[in-house]
This record gives sequence, structure tokens and C-alpha cells, in this order.
Amino acid sequence: MSISIKRTGGLHTQGMNFLVYGAAGVGKTSLIRTLPKPIIISAEGGLLSLAGDNLDYIEISSLDELKEAYSWIVSPEGKAYESVALDSISEIAEVVLAHEKKANKDGRAAYGEMDVQISEIIRAFRDLPIHTLMTAKLEKQQDEMGKMLYFPSLPGNKTAQKLPYFFDEVLAMRAEKDAEGNTVRTLMCDTDGLWLAKDRSGKLNTWEAPDLSLVIKKIAQATPPAKPAPTKPTPTPTKAPTPAKAKQ
Repeated sequence: MSISIKRTGGLHTQGMNFLVYGAAGVGKTSLIRTLPKPIIISAEGGLLSLAGDNLDYIEISSLDELKEAYSWIVSPEGKAYESVALDSISEIAEVVLAHEKKANKDGRAAYGEMDVQISEIIRAFRDLPIHTLMTAKLEKQQDEMGKMLYFPSLPGNKTAQKLPYFFDEVLAMRAEKDAEGNTVRTLMCDTDGLWLAKDRSGKLNTWEAPDLSLVIKKIAQATPPAKPAPTKPTPTPTKAPTPAKAKQ
């Protein structure tokens, strides 16, 4: 076996991966227009907010159609795109679950097969050499202390718990009121203990504007080389004083 030594410096130039979740109507689908040259895989049919952008999309309603879409994207025809958006991974998981329920009489087995299938799908799209965005619905759950927790939604507890670990960037799309009472949409990039979010790049602020082109550019900026540690100066050797001659 030959060992291939690689460098981490160019990882982000090969395509970044994002999971963006939020409440219905918060603007997750609209975020797709901020990606560079995107192709959309839609399982929701809710692309009306992008009607004025004239973006290319593939509509899927079955697991076989999803696999065909993936094969087309990795073909020479798909090389025209710089990004792919799956809208939404929550709905795509429902499509996969429906397929597995038809194939398995045991409901638990269907959820188990869905977990395997959706994990493979996420890895396949995530590892493409282009930018990948997967949107997800919002799930809310109250913990034992009465706090409300917010996280991406997928059918099946096991699959939902694994979802954030597949991605470098897990961002919460939120709509908040500013000081004047106006609704401001923003991307939350770091958790506050209630909303799940993470930034593996370490280059994003807690709050970023809802523009993935700007986010991609910010992450891709080269980290300035570290300054060399100051070296301790070597003391210049001094000549020992000549002892004074004793007086006669």
C-alpha cells in the first residue's frame, strides 16, 4: 500500500457542506439563490420563492429518482454547476422512509433501512467536489429542566441524532426582531445551548448575514501564517577580565 500525503490547506476549496434548518417560511429555500451556480434537488415542491431567479432544479418523488439525480450531477452534464442544494433533507428522508415501508412489513426494520439509505445519500452528496447545501425542518423538544431545545428534524430518532455530525457547518436560520421591531433574518453559527449550531471552520461569527456566497468566501480566506515564535537571544560571550598584577 502506497501512502499519499495530503495537506489540509486546500480542503475548503474542494467544496463546503452546509446543513441549514429553521421554521417554515423563515427563508431556507430563498437562501439557495445565494449559492454559486446551484442546481436544486427538490422533494418539497416549495420553490415559489425562487420563481424570479430562474434556477435549474430536479424534482424527485421517489428513491429511484433521487439516485438518478445524483448520477446526473456526477456526469459530465452536471459539471456546469458549482453547488447542489437538497431542499429539504427532511422531506427526502420521508421519501426514503415511504419506500422502505413498502418493502418492509416490520416498521422498525423500515426505519433501520431508512437510516442506512439516508446516511449513504448524505455522504454521497456531501463528498461531491462542489458546495453542498441541505435544508431541514425545525424540531422543538422540551428537556427535563423545562428548556425548549431546537434542532434539525428527520424521521427516526437515531437518524436525527446523527445528522449534525455529517456536516462541517450546521446553521440555524432565524427570524428575529431588531430594536425598531423589524424582522431580520440571520444565520446562527454557534450554539447558545438551546439552538443547535456549529462552525467547524472557526472563521464565522455567532451571527452571519443570510448569504452563503459571503459565508463561503469568509471560510475560504486563507488563514495568515503564524508569526514565528520569538527566539531567545544568544548572549554574546564576554572576555574574562585580566586579573590585576599584585603590587610589589
